[in-house]
Amino acid sequence: MLFNSLTFIVFFVVVVTVYWSIHSWTTRKNLLVVSSYIFYGAWNPPFAALLFSTTAMDFWLGRQIGKAPDRPRKRAWLIASVCMNLSMLGFFKYGNFLLQNFQWLLARIGIAYQPPHLDILLPVGISFYTFHSLSYTLDIYRGVLQPTRSLRDFILAVSFFPQLVAGPIVRAGDFLPQLVHPPRLKVGQFLWGLALMTLGLFEKIVLADMMLSGSADRVFSYAGPLIALDSWIGVIAFAGQIFFDFAGYSTCAIGAALCLGFHLKDNFRFPYAAIGFSDFWRRWHISLSTFLRDYLYIPLGGNQVRPLRAALNLVIVMFLGGLWHGAAWTFVVWGLLHGSYLVIERICRLLFEDKAWAGNFATRAFTGFGTYAAVCIAWVFFRSSDFTIASRMLGGMFGRHAQGDAILSTREILQVVLVTLGLIAAHCSLRDSNIEAAVTRLPRWIVAAAWALMACAIILTQGNGNAFIYFQF
Repeated sequence: MLFNSLTFIVFFVVVVTVYWSIHSWTTRKNLLVVSSYIFYGAWNPPFAALLFSTTAMDFWLGRQIGKAPDRPRKRAWLIASVCMNLSMLGFFKYGNFLLQNFQWLLARIGIAYQPPHLDILLPVGISFYTFHSLSYTLDIYRGVLQPTRSLRDFILAVSFFPQLVAGPIVRAGDFLPQLVHPPRLKVGQFLWGLALMTLGLFEKIVLADMMLSGSADRVFSYAGPLIALDSWIGVIAFAGQIFFDFAGYSTCAIGAALCLGFHLKDNFRFPYAAIGFSDFWRRWHISLSTFLRDYLYIPLGGNQVRPLRAALNLVIVMFLGGLWHGAAWTFVVWGLLHGSYLVIERICRLLFEDKAWAGNFATRAFTGFGTYAAVCIAWVFFRSSDFTIASRMLGGMFGRHAQGDAILSTREILQVVLVTLGLIAAHCSLRDSNIEAAVTRLPRWIVAAAWALMACAIILTQGNGNAFIYFQF
């Protein structure tokens, strides 16, 4: 069930209406659990059973960790939880990928092996709800969360439908406390939730799908050599598309949760205004970057170890972050590029941080531009289905194809440039603020007019029903 579908709109209206008409908090929570499983089961009903089984197992393992009398036994139960979650993720998401690479390794030593092709259908959002559930046992082990006594509450924390299939990655420790007392219907909060849902759908349907995806798809799917202009425009179009697509989903999720009285944390904070790569990861996919920081980078020693080890920790984290996105080496290269960027940034800080010119406007502007350009180069590997496409794109971007083809029209180029300039201008102007604060400063008639225009654009565009990009992860 897609946010950008009539089916979801009808579903959401029915759920919200029934939800707020019920007085019993227990019944309301039961309604949300049933609704969440209907929402997820609409894709493939058997996978709802998979979602329930992994959730119930983590609930039981969390209780065992909480009851364990000593650290070694707690660690043993945690290892069981980690292995259960990662093996499930590994089988569905990485099974064929691992077999193919095993075949390649055997071929290098002269052994011919033909692995069976596993006809595996990837459950939608498995990477997200696996991390939702895993955060529970990890936090109990760390001592920052007590096991909940309610299986129903934990099931709802993992499966809450607004954030179930594409984030934000919501930790049980942030959501479970919100289930203790029933929220009250607040008109202002409800309207703000609807406004965020409208903004998210506008970002997805109008900006990502209508304005940018066509140019990105044409460039990345073109089999011949491209001129530098078209290559860069295609990559810039994808940079905007993936932001509007993913941030649009997160904004819809946060808005839908607000309409039901729940608060989810921001997942994006104007990332294309980042000054440096560590700043970028404080602003892009925040729920994933903080998850990797708290549960992987810090346990590895973080930056409290020798510089060489700290650099290695960054590369390991970003390598796994890239692999989390998909079972392909292009995602791994994307992650390793960002790991390299972070290491280079750390070296530059050690060398130049104390220089007088390091903090002036020109340096910050140059660093911001360089950050955006480097992020776009990394997006080439994220978008490309194989290294042949990535090599062709990079060759076009850096002038390797002297006789490349021009395939984009002037209208398409102007469209991408104008949308991108608007995107970057908005990010730069709001980089130290947030949408709510910015909207609060505007006159109400401007807010109402902008809301109406976005709604009209969504209705007139209607959309093509494209799934959100991050559903495949």
